[in-house]
Amino acid sequence: MIRTRLLGAGLVLIAAVGAVVAFAATTKSAASAGEKALAIARGKYLATIMGCGDCHTPGTLFGGPNMQHMFAGSEVGWKGPWGVSFARNLTPDLDTGLGYWSEAELIKFFKTGNKPDGKQALPPMPWLTTAQLKDADLHALVAYLQSVPKISHKVPEAVPPGADYSGPAIAFPAPGAWDAPAAMPAASPKQ
Repeated sequence: MIRTRLLGAGLVLIAAVGAVVAFAATTKSAASAGEKALAIARGKYLATIMGCGDCHTPGTLFGGPNMQHMFAGSEVGWKGPWGVSFARNLTPDLDTGLGYWSEAELIKFFKTGNKPDGKQALPPMPWLTTAQLKDADLHALVAYLQSVPKISHKVPEAVPPGADYSGPAIAFPAPGAWDAPAAMPAASPKQ
């Protein structure tokens, strides 16, 4: 009889411990989900005030953003001494967007302008500005970009300097000596 009571008490104790562990896991999961929601909201705020959609959402530069294609990139080029660059697809689409980029790769890009393949971001991507973000803000921005709807849209590849390009582009003049980037000599007048 004592043995039965001890066994029963042991089973009740085991069930109680199991319930506490399950409650703790549920609470931690809810806190984690809440933290993620806050990070996404912060990231959305940052993407908005930093103007990410200005270049990466089609139509925005012309006064009518196409929000059905939010962050899916643009086919309007940015033409300058660097050639012609295009605002990339920032959605988590695996084939045409950032779907294969890890959080660490995205954060490294925002800090250094270096893509996972080693290529440097072309102008006018303001990576020198994003490099100033605090780590918590970088994580929030990445959480937000990874949460937006996936949109399959391959933007044109960059066109090297001097190559022919006849598509739509916002043209930057060749810089004068004062405005020439430190990493390149002043452009010649014929550009």
